[in-house]
Amino acid sequence: MIKRIKHSLEHLLDKSSQKKTSQQEEKLLNDFSWSVYQNSQWDEDKMGSSKETSAQLYKGIQFQIEKKKTFPPYFKYGVAASIILLVSLGFLFKEPSSVEQLTFQTAALPKSIQLADGSKVYLASYSKLNYPAHFEGNERNVSLLKGNAFFEIAKDKKHPFIIASGDIKTKVLGTSFHIQLSQSKCEVIVVTGKVNVSSKNQNIDLVPNEMASFEGQKLTKKRTDSSLLVNWYAEDVMLNQVTLKQVITIIQYKYGVKFEYNNEQLLATPVTVFVEKEASLESVLQQINYITNLKFNVNGEIVKVK
Repeated sequence: MIKRIKHSLEHLLDKSSQKKTSQQEEKLLNDFSWSVYQNSQWDEDKMGSSKETSAQLYKGIQFQIEKKKTFPPYFKYGVAASIILLVSLGFLFKEPSSVEQLTFQTAALPKSIQLADGSKVYLASYSKLNYPAHFEGNERNVSLLKGNAFFEIAKDKKHPFIIASGDIKTKVLGTSFHIQLSQSKCEVIVVTGKVNVSSKNQNIDLVPNEMASFEGQKLTKKRTDSSLLVNWYAEDVMLNQVTLKQVITIIQYKYGVKFEYNNEQLLATPVTVFVEKEASLESVLQQINYITNLKFNVNGEIVKVK
């Protein structure tokens, strides 16, 4: 019924602007607008001054359609009346959210936070998350602005959880997954449940052990390395006889750093490394240095291997 009313109004107004309406249709528009205008109630607290808003919209519409154009008698009343009508139907105005927006940011060590709905977020080092003090409306929205995070989302089928990270959105109902955001790309890796990743006209569904990668404005899906699914975010991790490449991958997720090296053959070196939950990056690199004699130069978020 609401859609039909909206469609009929749009149709008649469109015909009227093109001067294609009949005398009976013009009278119908005029009577309807005047009736709604007389019976409408304007909430000054939520919607501002009725006179100012009506005048601004009328002026804007008048400018957009055609300068110095003469409008039919119902039009000015219709602007004010339609605003109120469409507000009541939920088409135009939405009351500004009063929910406080908070920021959770990490420095050299990863940290975790529990959101108002019970969801948990584990932020890697040098990462940043924006989230509301509490969730309201039909969706639970947060934004990963920088770095890496692991999400354990509380189940709520009626309120999807949506994470904006760069140019993509990750939508879930209740599941766990990683998001890694850098300047050049964004990756989403699913651990449990089902995840939807989208960007503009691109859309991908993921299940456990699958990864979505967004790079160069292209969204792709592939199977992922199981080493990426270890609990780097919440527990001590024992990496037993794995390649140096796998260890570096975990370190990059946990500490939000990027490794630079000249000899890629070194990445195949087998190592055994124990990474404590609260371990510093320096202590982990010292372990690797003891095993391989490799030297590491840490400069902010860049680790150079020598």
